Amino acid sequence: MKGLILSGGAGTRLRPITHTSAKQLVPVANKPILFYGIDDMAEAGITEIGIITGETGDEVREAVGDGSRFGVNVTYIPQDKPLGLAHCVRIAKDFLGDDDFVMYLGDNMLQQGLVEFIGRFEADRAAAKQPTLHEHVDPPAAQILLCPVPDPQRFGVAEVDDDGHVVRLVEKPVDPPSNLALVGVYLFTPLIHEAVAAIEPSPRGELEITDAIQWLISHGHRVRHDVLEGWWLDTGKKDPLLESNRRVLEELETRIDGDVDDASDIDGRVVVEAGATIVRSHIRGPVVIGAGSTVTDSYIGPYSAIADDCAIVDSEIENSVILERARITNVPRLVDSLIGRDTEVHRSGRRPRATRLMIGDHCTIDLD
Repeated sequence: MKGLILSGGAGTRLRPITHTSAKQLVPVANKPILFYGIDDMAEAGITEIGIITGETGDEVREAVGDGSRFGVNVTYIPQDKPLGLAHCVRIAKDFLGDDDFVMYLGDNMLQQGLVEFIGRFEADRAAAKQPTLHEHVDPPAAQILLCPVPDPQRFGVAEVDDDGHVVRLVEKPVDPPSNLALVGVYLFTPLIHEAVAAIEPSPRGELEITDAIQWLISHGHRVRHDVLEGWWLDTGKKDPLLESNRRVLEELETRIDGDVDDASDIDGRVVVEAGATIVRSHIRGPVVIGAGSTVTDSYIGPYSAIADDCAIVDSEIENSVILERARITNVPRLVDSLIGRDTEVHRSGRRPRATRLMIGDHCTIDLD
């Protein structure tokens, strides 16, 4: 079985961060989002992974390399334009060959791994091949992962009959047939290539994976479903990304490899990476402080991730993600924030007081 991770797309909903960085490389708990998907595949025994890349392909290749650090082999498959998920399958056909494969959206965060997801598909296929006194059941051609959501109009939605069979898929329906949204994880047999070749672009000009799966169903192939265990978040916007950060940090185990002076307090589950320095500060977990960062005369509160080589001085931070080499000085309270790489946030203290901002495109500034 192979893996296909989709890491294209412009990440417009995370601008200005994604003006200079791939959205799949924005960190959650100081680990790029994309790496979680690669690790999940490696844990499930998938060692051949194709990564679909777009305009940020060079950055993705630099971050991931050949995959050896994850115990996998990575093949990069460039996509000139974002023409739909089924288009990704089409351009990856040579890489995928006649193998089954898991397709994974690179900006998704799931609590559930892939081991059980793949295991249930394999068990179903094995059972279908066993002689039985009951009615013959064809092996599944695909498997989708579903999650109940309160707003199914925003997603691809599956209709499941009383026997648990997927009978219909609809993309962002005005009148949803169910509340079961498709999570961005799929398992396909090679039959999907026939389906992708048969469908036409949707009204928005994309080859929809929902149309390809519907083609399988309409042509008598069985598509099974699995219901998500645990949480699922699309990290394409700031608030879900911060929520993902909170969820991952909740599972943190304390590890202090850096330097913490006697005047500092460490409370709760905190990771201080080697090379980080904490001086006269209070760190209240769950928090992770990256290598080479310094925290001086400051308070770092719960659900914060400070990346490598940052400097936090005389400031208070809670529920925020601070990217590499940021410098935050004399900021009395910074909350619910995503701060980009190589940025400076400071308060001058000069009078008359005024707000002075230098910000990128598509920012939202909330001044209390």
